Amino acid sequence: MNDTKFQNEERYSKPHLPRMYPPTIQPLLQSLLATLADIDYDYEQERQKLSNTSPDTNLKIRALARLKTRHYERRQPYIQQLAILQKQMMELKA
Repeated sequence: MNDTKFQNEERYSKPHLPRMYPPTIQPLLQSLLATLADIDYDYEQERQKLSNTSPDTNLKIRALARLKTRHYERRQPYIQQLAILQKQMMELKA
């Protein structure tokens, strides 16, 4: 039990170092994450508009389903690129 406590204290007493990515990967990673954030923001704005406007519940449900599908489809290429970058970073560590 004391060993665990010591390990936790040691881990938290070390200075926190920022995560560094290779200069070839970091700009692409930042761009992909920014694009995903923009897509998510747009989705939330559109979802909010739909929720506040249409009085017809069935129409609203169908429109929200289409919006969700479109959101997923817009995100997928960027998610795939992130997976490729993650694989490249893991290969660089090895």
